[in-house]
Amino acid sequence: MSVRILTRAELALQGVRADAPVRRPDGAGPSDDGHVLVDGANAALPTNPDSPYFVRDGRVWLGDEDTGLTLRTVRRPRFYELATADGTPYEHIARLHGADVLATTVVQTCIRYAEADRCRFCTIEESLRSGDTVAAKTPAQLAEVAEAAVRLDGVKQMVMTTGTTAGPDRGARNLVRSVRAVLDAVPGLPIQVQCEPPGDLAWIRRLHEAGATAIGIHVEALDDDVRRRWMPGKSGVALTEYEAAWDEAVAVFGRNRVSTYLLVGLGEDPDELIDGAGRLIDRGVYPFVVPYRPMRGTLAARDGVTAPDAEVLRHVTEGVAARLRAAGMTGADQGAGCAACGACSVLRAAGG
Repeated sequence: MSVRILTRAELALQGVRADAPVRRPDGAGPSDDGHVLVDGANAALPTNPDSPYFVRDGRVWLGDEDTGLTLRTVRRPRFYELATADGTPYEHIARLHGADVLATTVVQTCIRYAEADRCRFCTIEESLRSGDTVAAKTPAQLAEVAEAAVRLDGVKQMVMTTGTTAGPDRGARNLVRSVRAVLDAVPGLPIQVQCEPPGDLAWIRRLHEAGATAIGIHVEALDDDVRRRWMPGKSGVALTEYEAAWDEAVAVFGRNRVSTYLLVGLGEDPDELIDGAGRLIDRGVYPFVVPYRPMRGTLAARDGVTAPDAEVLRHVTEGVAARLRAAGMTGADQGAGCAACGACSVLRAAGG
């Protein structure tokens, strides 16, 4: 198992020499990847012409060695060919992640995007500046695109994230409206919402009552020194606020319907990161372990910060996966969201 997970870790970090029709070049998060299927499961891998890994006859090779992994690209979805009545391409409203997940950033701006406050791994406003999206998606637009994506391309779940807004809800209000509109158009579609801990925790219940299946409240790091270094603005939200929000979310959504990102490679001690993930699991929160990668347009990439070593990613991934298995938690059981998709992480390959 360790050798196979190390190969998947190296693929996640070094990428693969392959073209991918479905890509996510920038946005609200740590991934700049092509969307493919590795052994039939969603995977987001850098499409890297300098990677030692390549694809031949549907299999991943390293030099003369067949790694034993299969890989096929995700086809460009048909809903990308459509546009709203005002001419906005559907692709600018929501995008396909993996083979069957629709994802959108409802508000593409963030109050923390000034350089002094910005999360060093994030490019949420870069896709807006490049003209690849719109600043604020309306509930009606999201409903229109979701209906088409389900009907034309077999989308099975949706992820709605948001830049942090100035109000005390921190973006949850817009998510409530958006979830309601999408479920009116596509009843029963599993949806994960993602936002910072709202100042008023009642918004967590409102998100659930709107119909959200799961919620992501993403902390990225559990060490306060690391948080201040990597997330100077967001670290102003104390870990105690995250803990209160996670506990409320588990009470409302249920155990293993709440998740948080943990990024490997920010300087946090690997064993402390595993232990912290274990405490999250004890709370009923799924720790979605993802490698930091030097994504184009980020402050970290500008400053030359490199990705973690593959062996470190393997160690953390296997340690967290073992604790998830012991607790009977899997990403698939989230029902919707990043952990349910699994593409940006190696956890699923490790049994988490």
